[in-house]
Amino acid sequence: MADKAVFLDRDGVINDHVTYVNTPEDLILFPGVGKAIKKLNDAGYKVFVVTNQGGVGLGFMKEDNLRAVHDKMERELEQDGAILDEIAYCPHKPKSNCACRKPEPKMILDLAEKYNIDVKQSYMVGDRDTDVYAGQKAGAKTIFIGEPFAQADYSVPTLVAAADLILSQEGGQPA
Repeated sequence: MADKAVFLDRDGVINDHVTYVNTPEDLILFPGVGKAIKKLNDAGYKVFVVTNQGGVGLGFMKEDNLRAVHDKMERELEQDGAILDEIAYCPHKPKSNCACRKPEPKMILDLAEKYNIDVKQSYMVGDRDTDVYAGQKAGAKTIFIGEPFAQADYSVPTLVAAADLILSQEGGQPA
């Protein structure tokens, strides 16, 4: 039997992106995200990050710095007992027409295949239209973080609210 998952964009969902996150010091997690992810973990969801990181392809950031940012993010989330099953990223330039950059669904579909995920029972959570379109192309339910976005299945203000929504759909307890 396939598992269910929540695919999360990074910037604007897990962490603030007032400025570009090019170093670990730039990473500022939103309040409550660790506890929200832990609730999803406890409800049986695999949790993945799928993030476009075109700054790598543009030369603004080296992949070593990106790994350091992700290591810090995982350490901070682990303080709340939250687990990310994997972090996938597209390092290509925004106009590279690669297969992995959202709105293309390749990162989601590759993770779904690797981890035996039923995408139709899963969610893509993001704060940009490209996140919603990637989720739709993959066959996932979509949650937009921010002002209501008509193309998404749901719109909520934060990841905490998204976790509450997902758990309420499952009959679970809100985060």
